[in-house]
Amino acid sequence: MSSTPGTSAAVWIGRVFSGLVVVALLADGLVQLFAPGLTKAEMEASGFPASQALPLGIIMLTCAILYAIPRTAVLGAILVTGFLGGAICTHFRLGELGSPPQLICLLLGALTWGGLYLRETRLRELLPLAA
Repeated sequence: MSSTPGTSAAVWIGRVFSGLVVVALLADGLVQLFAPGLTKAEMEASGFPASQALPLGIIMLTCAILYAIPRTAVLGAILVTGFLGGAICTHFRLGELGSPPQLICLLLGALTWGGLYLRETRLRELLPLAA
């Protein structure tokens, strides 16, 4: 019995990876919007004023939504990894090389593209892992 392209194990794993990224970004974005006091100390420690919580929350939510929508998933993946790269650089600038936030951002970035690669046939055709 052959599996159809939309139901293969790889596609489902990709959907799970992508879902984890979307949930993480939505959760963080919603905290920034509705409970910015929870992250105030961390934001100020990383050099961001607490007043930046709202724009950062909007950016995170926008990235998550664009990534979750199949037609805009590639754009969303680019924006997500750009955002995560900025977070990694912020912690690097603070001398926090290998810190938990850096590792989480790195993992989310890998899950972003890994999930998209596994669930998107066109991306696998564009960038085959094997010749």
